[in-house]
Amino acid sequence: MIKRISISEFISIASDFPIFDVRSPGEYEHAHIPGAYPLPLFSNEERAIVGTAYKQKGKQPAIKIGLDFFGSKMNAIISTVEELLKNHHSEQKKIIVHCWRGGMRSAGVAWLLDLYGFEVYTIVGGYKAYRTWALELFNQNFTFKMLGGYTGSSKTYVLQELAKLNQPVIDLEGIAIHKGSAFGGIGLQTQPSQEMFENKLALNLHQTAVRYPGVPIWIEDESQRIGRLNIPNAFWKTIRTQPVFFLDIPFEERIKHIVSEYGNLDYNQLISAVERIKKRFGPNETKMTLQFLQEGEVEQAFRILLNYYDKMYEKSLFNRENIALLLHKKTFDVINPEVIAQSIIST
Repeated sequence: MIKRISISEFISIASDFPIFDVRSPGEYEHAHIPGAYPLPLFSNEERAIVGTAYKQKGKQPAIKIGLDFFGSKMNAIISTVEELLKNHHSEQKKIIVHCWRGGMRSAGVAWLLDLYGFEVYTIVGGYKAYRTWALELFNQNFTFKMLGGYTGSSKTYVLQELAKLNQPVIDLEGIAIHKGSAFGGIGLQTQPSQEMFENKLALNLHQTAVRYPGVPIWIEDESQRIGRLNIPNAFWKTIRTQPVFFLDIPFEERIKHIVSEYGNLDYNQLISAVERIKKRFGPNETKMTLQFLQEGEVEQAFRILLNYYDKMYEKSLFNRENIALLLHKKTFDVINPEVIAQSIIST
């Protein structure tokens, strides 16, 4: 028997069973529930045909067209699910199936898989219910500890050390696949869609809060925009009210760290990144930085850039209410993420 579960029930068991998204490939690629596997009932073109028939001729003619597409895929759908369970060495046959709103697509695939012998759960409201849950989660009053510091302070590496010390951590840049500055996307995969970023962030936030109930979560003090993505407004407003643990590290130390991290990147991409910020960066600074890069003087180029980003971050840091009460400065002479992590959790 197929069991319909609410979104809250789904969230509680989502990590226990395979999740299959039967929407079209285009819908899945744009955004999906993190961890869900694609199991499209219709191709993008077939979905368009069925949708057009539904609008122009009504529900029953559309269902007939859909059944023609579905019939030829039944064997493949079952085989795909079986193969995935085999690859994951899973002996249990419980699976979760969903579509956009928990309608005919998930009902059809769930019927087939139930008939074959799987124990099938479907989500009431489908993917749309997950999106509602995710967006509502950002309105909740979570507590955080913001890890602050100028560019080059190794904040990402400190977060990784905090996680090793069993501290709750959310890596915004990791979820966004971007390091935050104009150079932050060089050498990385393409960023997810805004919707997918929100989906991942919500699930990560929920899972972290469940694992560490009542414990403030460490998160990097970012600008609201990470590459081409935006931190959701409600979530952004919350983190801007949280205490900031500012890593005060000498400029020369940060320069060494930046050069080691970005110095070997493709020069053409570095130059393109500078070109993208030239309106804010300024004509003289842009000209000097590009000249240094073209001459292979990477450190000199990053000295100019670091001064620019220091000013940008300082403006963002102090552009919040009660910053005098929120700011906790921690001074370190050298960059050692392990030592820094141990120091800031002991205060």
